[in-house]
Amino acid sequence: MLAIFQKQVAHAPQELNSPRGSTAKPRNPDEILRDFHAAHPADAFSTSFGGGAALACVAAQPRSLAAGGYQRMFCGLDDIYCVFMGTLDNLSSLMRQYGLTGRSTNEALLVIEAYRTLRDRGPYPADQVVKDLSGSFAFVVFDNRGRSGSGAAVFAAQSTDGGVPLHWGVAADGSVVICDDRGVAKAGCGRSYAPFPPGCMFHSEGGLKSFEHPMNRLKALPRVDSEGAMCGANFKVDAFTKINSMPRVGSATNWAATWDDAAI
Repeated sequence: MLAIFQKQVAHAPQELNSPRGSTAKPRNPDEILRDFHAAHPADAFSTSFGGGAALACVAAQPRSLAAGGYQRMFCGLDDIYCVFMGTLDNLSSLMRQYGLTGRSTNEALLVIEAYRTLRDRGPYPADQVVKDLSGSFAFVVFDNRGRSGSGAAVFAAQSTDGGVPLHWGVAADGSVVICDDRGVAKAGCGRSYAPFPPGCMFHSEGGLKSFEHPMNRLKALPRVDSEGAMCGANFKVDAFTKINSMPRVGSATNWAATWDDAAI
């Protein structure tokens, strides 16, 4: 999986940017996309959007599950697109919760419906909705129009167990890069890459937040690679710093408001 979002769509946390000047130079989005296809020449596919976004995925391979791999899915509905990796153990109960029927419903479609419910109707905090997803997973949602055509939006998350690998970083032009292939992410982002923090979610309007511990702030810890150079940042829950805000419920006008007081 590869997702690239230019700065007009999403901004990476400032702490993810490492000082330039090393031999590991970040690449431009087009180069990173070509690297992904080169790494998976037989079964990778991608789509680009005019607003400054690109999504790529490796086609599902049944043998990957038998070999201890994970499911890969890509789907789109009403101009909302989801790349999903992994499995939801409670898919059937979530389908009933969101009023979905039919054998064609899979994890990616379920995540799209959950996102759309949050965006348009749901008064529930986003962290609670993601916390209700039981399993080992990572996903990226790209909303090409946003609520009422207000603009594109990005929503990404990784399960608390970190069982499905996910990395992110910053490309040469400042684009956010999210990828399950460590080699592609590292080569594309240079020093400005790091593992995506398990148990966290990222939204283009609200930034990064822990859905496992939504009332705690996140703390950025500098990463140092084997050569002793700064390399992105690890984000950890700060157990001693609480978010000083009242929970917002009952408002469907801006579900991203649950992030407002959760800045790192």
